[in-house]
Amino acid sequence: MTSPAPIADPARTPLTGTVALVTGASSGIGEATALALAALGAQVAVVARRADRLDALAGKIEDAGGRALAVGADITDEEQARAAVARTVETFGRLDTVVANAGLMILGPIAGADTADWRRMVDLNVLGLMYTTHAAAPHLLAAAADGSRRVADLVLVSSTAGRVVRGGGGVYNASKYAVTAFGEAFRKEVTRRHLRVSLVEPGAVATELPLQNTAGVQERMRERYSAMELLRAEDVADTIAFIVTRPRHVAVNEVLVRPTDQQD
Repeated sequence: MTSPAPIADPARTPLTGTVALVTGASSGIGEATALALAALGAQVAVVARRADRLDALAGKIEDAGGRALAVGADITDEEQARAAVARTVETFGRLDTVVANAGLMILGPIAGADTADWRRMVDLNVLGLMYTTHAAAPHLLAAAADGSRRVADLVLVSSTAGRVVRGGGGVYNASKYAVTAFGEAFRKEVTRRHLRVSLVEPGAVATELPLQNTAGVQERMRERYSAMELLRAEDVADTIAFIVTRPRHVAVNEVLVRPTDQQD
């Protein structure tokens, strides 16, 4: 488990007075990002289905001097996604940053696939992200128009799979390409209102994501990455923290971050 980051001097933290919501926060990149944003002064709502893990994460943030809200929700259900956003705003009074991180990766050939796995990936990777964005958009735009920062951020966590297509990952690839298209369209709609939309595309990261696959797929992934020093969740969280702490006039629209050893 990730150790809690100490909360810095509030007078010197760039996100003091802001509120962030992170989906998929019960482990991996989401958990690390919540800790990173809290360390920068943000009040953080952590959202995922595993409520026990969220409670533990919220406790870490609060033990380090921050404020956190644990929201158990399945964002593939539009009403639950909306309720998570609404509860965040009701609790903290505003919403400045959303990190749409929740995702599912089930690999395998297209022919003969269990299409229920396809629906699960599209429901979470695409629709869940869209539902969260739609619910949060009015609050993010309000934050961008108000407050000392006068800017807000939506960070969409995608993957190198949104750039590089491989056999055996067609539907996962498709879901991540959809995130790219959705994010760029939304960016063009809101960027002049100082809502920044950023796409983060991690390469191979040491998280629980591969565990959603069969034993055979997991073994092939271990073989592929056995000689590679993988990214840590904290590396991606640090990238996200960089994005959302840029000056108001700077928008980092896309970041591709791979392990140094990874070729594609």
